[in-house]
Amino acid sequence: MTTENVTPAVVPFKVKGDWSIQTEKLKVKFPSLTNDDLKFVTGKETELLEKVGKRLNKSLEETTAILEKEMH
Repeated sequence: MTTENVTPAVVPFKVKGDWSIQTEKLKVKFPSLTNDDLKFVTGKETELLEKVGKRLNKSLEETTAILEKEMH
């Protein structure tokens, strides 16, 4: 069995609180992030994680951990 076409498990992630405030905090801490990277659409959490992860050169799990930490 090959693993090249296996989709990684999706990390559960939910936006909590005021995303616009959190977005500004994230852009201060990670200046490479753009408004497009941080655009949030309900139900598209994985796409958000993928965009941010790509910009920060982090895995899905690392990106989730960063956002979870910054949202507290």
